[in-house]
Amino acid sequence: MIWIILGIIVVLIFAAMGIYNGLVASRQQVDNAWAQIDVQLKRRYDLIPNLVETVKGYMNFEQTTLQKVVEARSAAMGASGGGVKAQAEAENNLTRALGGFFAVAEQYPDLKASENMGRLQEELSSTENKIAFARQFYNDAVMTYNTKTQQFPGSIFANMFGFKQKELFELVEPEQREPVKVSF
Repeated sequence: MIWIILGIIVVLIFAAMGIYNGLVASRQQVDNAWAQIDVQLKRRYDLIPNLVETVKGYMNFEQTTLQKVVEARSAAMGASGGGVKAQAEAENNLTRALGGFFAVAEQYPDLKASENMGRLQEELSSTENKIAFARQFYNDAVMTYNTKTQQFPGSIFANMFGFKQKELFELVEPEQREPVKVSF
């Protein structure tokens, strides 16, 4: 009889260890996914000054557009410690500023023909795609982690050991969910 009770206790201990370790692994996955977003954002931040320098000679009269991009970059870099929501909002503002910048840049044929500008646009576009994939990976990791912290019996261990829900990296403004309008 005592062996059965000891066996049950050992099984419960191993089950608890498995659940706890699964929560830790999921939390680490979320942290890694966030770090991947940071890597891509750093790449984006590094490209923007090169882009601004490339266009300065062409866009003499568009200083406000350039200033908006520089300010949005600074704000995004400063938001990195403010949590997921603050970072998402700052990144969305930077994306909007870059969109306005490229719309204005289209009005300058010499700039559009510049090899540096073309290369920088291509690198920035590639980086934007990588950021989108990193955000998707992060949100998938957060969903898995949050599910583990809410499902029974994981929720018991999550509450007991302080595993808190993580925020998704979401679009802040409803108009960003709208399809892109293309007109020729």
